[in-house]
Amino acid sequence: MEKKLRVGVLGATGMVGQRFITLLENHPWYEVVAVAASPRSAGKTYEEAVGGRWKMDSPMPEAVKGLTVMNVNEVEKVSDRVDMVFSAVDMSKDEIRAIEEAYAKAEVPVVSNNSAHRWTPDVPMVVPEINPEHFQVIEFQKKRLGTQRGFIAVKPNCSIQSYAPVLTAWKDFEPYEVVATTYQAISGAGKTFQDWPEMVGNIIPYIGGEEEKSEQEPLRLWGRIEDGVIVKAAEPVITCQCIRVPVLNGHTAAVFVKFRRYPEKEELIEKLVNFSGLPQKLALPSAPKQFIQYLEEDNRPQITQDVDFENGMGISVGRLRKDTIYDYKFVGLSHNTLRGAAGGAVLCAELLTAQGYIRAK
Repeated sequence: MEKKLRVGVLGATGMVGQRFITLLENHPWYEVVAVAASPRSAGKTYEEAVGGRWKMDSPMPEAVKGLTVMNVNEVEKVSDRVDMVFSAVDMSKDEIRAIEEAYAKAEVPVVSNNSAHRWTPDVPMVVPEINPEHFQVIEFQKKRLGTQRGFIAVKPNCSIQSYAPVLTAWKDFEPYEVVATTYQAISGAGKTFQDWPEMVGNIIPYIGGEEEKSEQEPLRLWGRIEDGVIVKAAEPVITCQCIRVPVLNGHTAAVFVKFRRYPEKEELIEKLVNFSGLPQKLALPSAPKQFIQYLEEDNRPQITQDVDFENGMGISVGRLRKDTIYDYKFVGLSHNTLRGAAGGAVLCAELLTAQGYIRAK
C-alpha cells in the first residue's frame, strides 16, 4: 500500500481501545490519526486521558501520546480526519447502535468490537477465515443507510473463538449437537487483577449475556445471505455455560460434539491443522500463518504456554478424544483480546481493505 489509511479509534482510552492502539503501532496499512472517547476525556492528550489506566504489557506508543482526544459524539469532526474507524466505545447498546450508524452515515466505514450490531440483519459479523462471504451484505446495508462508502462490520464475541473455528474445520462431518463450557479471562470484562482483586483465587459461574452469545453467534457465522440479510444456520445446536476464572488473558473451552458422519480422530486432526482461509491466502498483515494448531500432550493447551500462539491470533486445540455419551470431546484456547477482540477486528479491516470496501477518501 503506497500511502497508509488514516484510522480513528472510538473508545480509545478503554482496554480494547488500548489494544487497538498497540496493534496499529507500525501497522503497514494503517496509521492512527484520531483518538476519540467520552466528553470527560476530550481536549486532553491521549497520555493525560489514559493516565494510570494503561493496561497493556507494552508501553504506550509514542506516536499517540500527544494526540488530542476528541469527543466521540462529534461525529462530523472526527469523520473529517479519517478514512475509517475502529469502535470500542463503552456505552449502552442503543447508544452504540446509534453512534456507529452515525459514523457510517458520515461515510466512514466502522469496524466494531462491540456487540450492539451483531444481530442487525444487514451488518456482517465475520471471522475472516470462516465467513468472509458475509461482507457481500454490505452493499444492501449501504442502500438502507443511503451511503456510498460508509458501513458497519463487526466481529463476534470473544467466547466463541476457541471452538467455532474448530467446528467449522469439521463441517464435512456434519456436527449437529454441541455442549461447551467456557472458562473466560478477566480481561474479557475489561479488568486486570489490580482492578478486580476479588477475582484472585476465585471463579464466578455467571457472565451476563455470555451464554446466549456463545450459543447463538456461531449460528450466524454459519448462516447465509438471503434477500439482503443474513439468516442464521439451524445447526449445530449449542448449549453453553460461561465461567469467569482468575486468568488475565485467554478463554478456554471444554467442548463435546456429536456428528452425523462419524470421523476418525486422525481425520479430525488433519482437518484442524490444514484449515485456512482468505487471510492466509492473501497473507494479510495480522493473519496467522497457522490458524489452528493441534497439541498432542495431555496437559495442553495451557494459557501460560499457548495463549500467544501466532501472536495471539491462532487457536490451540488439544485433548481430542472419544466420549462415552457424545462422539468426541476437546479443549480449545484463544486469546480473548487479540483474536477475540481488537486483533480480530483489525484482521476484518485488513480483509475489507484488500477487497476494496475500505479505501482512502
